Amino acid sequence: MKANCWFGKEDVRVVEVNEPKIINQRDAIVKITSTAICGSDLHLYNGFMPLMKQGDILGHEFMGDIVEVGPAVKNLRTGDRVVVPFPIACGNCFSCQRGLFSLCENSNPNAWMAEKMWGHAPAGLFGYSHLTGGYAGGQAEYARVPFADVGLFKVPDGLPDEKVLFLSDIFPTGYMAAENCNLQPGDTVAVWGCGPVGQLAIKSCFLQGAGKVFAIDRFPERLRMAHADAGAEILNYETTDVYEALMDATGGRGPDACIDAVGLEAHTPGVIGWYDRLKQSMMLETDRPQVLREAIVACRNGGTVSVPGVYGGLDDKLPLGSLMNRSITVNTGQTHAHRYMQPLFDRIARGEIDPGFVITHTLPLDEAPDAYKMFRDKQDECVKVVLKP
Repeated sequence: MKANCWFGKEDVRVVEVNEPKIINQRDAIVKITSTAICGSDLHLYNGFMPLMKQGDILGHEFMGDIVEVGPAVKNLRTGDRVVVPFPIACGNCFSCQRGLFSLCENSNPNAWMAEKMWGHAPAGLFGYSHLTGGYAGGQAEYARVPFADVGLFKVPDGLPDEKVLFLSDIFPTGYMAAENCNLQPGDTVAVWGCGPVGQLAIKSCFLQGAGKVFAIDRFPERLRMAHADAGAEILNYETTDVYEALMDATGGRGPDACIDAVGLEAHTPGVIGWYDRLKQSMMLETDRPQVLREAIVACRNGGTVSVPGVYGGLDDKLPLGSLMNRSITVNTGQTHAHRYMQPLFDRIARGEIDPGFVITHTLPLDEAPDAYKMFRDKQDECVKVVLKP
């Protein structure tokens, strides 16, 4: 089969690989009909996540049709149309029983690696380095799904892929980011980053009762989408002092909640941006956390900072004094996608939201290498790419 594979920094290729097979009794094989490139995939493409191996199949946002199930899978059958959540969860462990599916204790066979880096291990993830299990991803024609009886979410044929595909990751991620803000009716939220997760975080804030959302980015097409499709007020950080603008808009108090939907590859003009890039290049800092710094400082006293943006390791000069002295709450984590799929599907089915508004490009799988570069470099006003195997 064809699959989009990682071969090094800025080097992905569509090559022929062996088709997956049932390995465990709770496995299923899915013939993929749609798969997407996530902003998190760019961290792999740009060489910021450790323990990738040449030939690893990328991708963790995918859906398709079941073509085979293991003998222990009783709730699914061949022909079922399914969405695959990006974390792999057993459904039985301490974390899964508490709805913390991205922290599953049984799905990451390389937990010892993650423990050395982070102290404890998260769940296995599709297509996201051997630190999180080394599982083959979904930018391919077929994929093996472990614990299929827990993970696979059946969807009806009446809704197109584009409406339900993002139940795999970015819609639950945006929704959990908003949920982590502990919003009260009428609250003001600031969202840094108007990529796909940021767009869906904005929409999710409104779904959860926010009165006003500020969207912060530098790319005109993303800001236009955030305003026209997501309903946010926009701030271009290259032409506006974001802190001053947020203070002016909130009477000097600051937003009730701030969302960092950027993560470890923040782009920052000026001295701070060069500082982070220099330290990162010298391996003295793993991430570029300027957005997180800004979100903490801008948030009102007693407010909440929500962090769906991916961070990988050690960060410098975080304003912990501001965080502690002003009683700021920080909520973060890889998304517990399983627990959101049914309620968010219900919102889609009722017509409350169509997550597909973020899609700007639909391309064949063979064009994945060019699509990665286009997405990374923001060419052709690219916001979200869906690939069709």
